[in-house]
Amino acid sequence: MITDEKRQELLDRLRNSVIQYDEDGAKEASNEVVELGMDANDAIFNGLVSGMEEVGRLFEAQEYFVPELLMSADALYAGLDILKPHVKQLDLGVKGSVVIGTVEGDVHDIGKNIVKMMFDVAGFTVYDLGRDVPLDKFVEEQLKTDSDLVCLSAMMTTTMVGMKKVIDDLRAKNPNVKIMIGGAPVSSDIAGKWGADGYAKDANNALKDAINMVSSLKKMKEEAEARKKG
Repeated sequence: MITDEKRQELLDRLRNSVIQYDEDGAKEASNEVVELGMDANDAIFNGLVSGMEEVGRLFEAQEYFVPELLMSADALYAGLDILKPHVKQLDLGVKGSVVIGTVEGDVHDIGKNIVKMMFDVAGFTVYDLGRDVPLDKFVEEQLKTDSDLVCLSAMMTTTMVGMKKVIDDLRAKNPNVKIMIGGAPVSSDIAGKWGADGYAKDANNALKDAINMVSSLKKMKEEAEARKKG
């Protein structure tokens, strides 16, 4: 049984290794988590991901720049490689399917990868289109898979504008689909203005919002079925 002190010490080491882009430190702490039988979900989300969220804040504050962001991501992935095989799926009562990707022109996929992992852990079916995804591909994939949710990510203001086109096209083809946008330049104001259903400030918010959206979508479908029968 791991003590609270030891758990906190490991979480701090994981978090700091990402902030300080220390790959070896991330590996050492992750190996220790596995050896001690600590919960891998806890280590990932309250350690590594918490560090990456702080890196995101430093990036927005222009204290960190793209090179630091990428080095921090390397430390994050070094820890994830060790911890991922030990992750337990959560049963959060709602399962859905999601199309996710980083919009055309944007190759920054760290945030998108963290959100994808949250969906994996929650038992969602994830169709990951990767990064620099042509705008039409989001619509094609949603129609092909009939996914409940489409998640669009962007790290740059220049690529962010592509999101509006995707949202408009999705709404035209499938008015019921739920759409979430996220990334450093995105805000809840922009999400509202462009007609997205949600805005992911961070990975935890993305999952909570997604569960609410999928629940409401399933309810709408059930009500529509009931009306047909009635």
